[in-house]
Parts: sequence; C-alpha cells; structure tokens
Amino acid sequence: MTSLAFAMPAEIVDPSVVAPPGDLYSNEPPMESYQHLVQMILLLESLELFWKERTDFFAAGNLTIYFSPRQLKSESFRGPDFFVVLGTERRPRKSWVVWEEDGRYPNVIVEVLSASTEDKDRGIKKQVYQDVFRTPDYFWFHPETLELSGFHLVDGQYEPLTPDASGRLWSAQLELFLGVEEGQLRFFTPKGELVPAGKELAQRAEAAEQRARRLAEKLRELGVDPETLK
Repeated sequence: MTSLAFAMPAEIVDPSVVAPPGDLYSNEPPMESYQHLVQMILLLESLELFWKERTDFFAAGNLTIYFSPRQLKSESFRGPDFFVVLGTERRPRKSWVVWEEDGRYPNVIVEVLSASTEDKDRGIKKQVYQDVFRTPDYFWFHPETLELSGFHLVDGQYEPLTPDASGRLWSAQLELFLGVEEGQLRFFTPKGELVPAGKELAQRAEAAEQRARRLAEKLRELGVDPETLK
C-alpha cells in the first residue's frame, strides 16, 4: 500500500531526473481495503471541517511524499495512510515534495494496519518517520483488532504515548485526542468531544430542525404563534 525506495548514490546522474517539477503525481497504489479507504476519508473529512477557518496546514491520505536528498523522483519516497503538515499553505497538491515545501515533513502521521503491512508499519516505517522525517507524532491503528498506539518524538527517539482514562492518545501537534469510537479511529477535542464528519454534521442539523418544529407545534397548541417570538 505504501512505497519506500532508497538508492545508492550514483556517480553519473541523468540530468533529466534531477530537480523534477514540484507537482509530481502521487505514486501510491489504491487503498488496501474498503476499511482503509473509509478510515482515511473519515480522518481527512473531520479534520478539514474542524479546521475549516485555518489556512496553515495540509492534510492528505495515501499521497506520496518525495524526500530524496538529491531531489530524484525515483528514490526515497513514501505514502502514509494519513498525514498532516503544519505551517504550510492550505491548497491541493498532487504529491508532497519535500524540496519544494521548504524542507517540511509531516507533523503527524497515521498508519492503518493490516496483516500484510503491520510489520513494516511497526518496523521500517516507524524508523524512517523517526530518523528521517523527524515526525513529532506517529500513530497506528488496526481496524480489526482496534489496537491504537502512538508515539511522540523526544530527543530524536519515539516514546510511547500513555492513553488517558478513555483510552485516547493526545497529539500535541494537532492539539486533539485520537481514540476509537464505534470501531473507527476518530479525533476528539481537548474536552473529549467527538470531532464530527460531514454526515454527522448533517444529522445534527436535521435533529435540531426537528426539535425546532416540535417546539413550534407545541407553542401553537398553547395558542402562541412561534413567529411572534423571533
């Protein structure tokens, strides 16, 4: 699902592949399962809505990050299931090209585990995110076992995060909790409130409208015109 390529330095480099344009297309295969797809969209949609007024971040899922020191598109690339970069311009991108983004790497990465990828997520990918990306907050979540683990970078090493009383993990970068709700990984505010996605916002709006209609009907039964109360 994700890709990583490291190449030994070559004595002769084809100039046609050096310093490629910054709008490189993503090189990631399709999401591994429907669960992975739903989970990625849920995280992305809810954060985008929660931060709808902000213009200083970029969030993406299953998008290639190119980070070759030699600025080669053929080496050193990876595509996390979900990542967030802070302190950057909020605009669409075909991929994340580190050398075109002032050297910025993700501040937060989330990997969704599966039987075929969990060894890499726990091993080589964790090592790369720690030693190369220096990503402050790294999480992984298993949609089948509901395992949630998180790590924060301390003096260059990942230290495990301790869950709160609700089993949620704090992301200092996002200033949000990550926790499991109805079998899915979700964001929660510092007060523990669920960060809603679009469908949930629509449901809340519909519920509020229904309550308003019931209140209006009750007022009319009491001989009060609700229009006069506006």
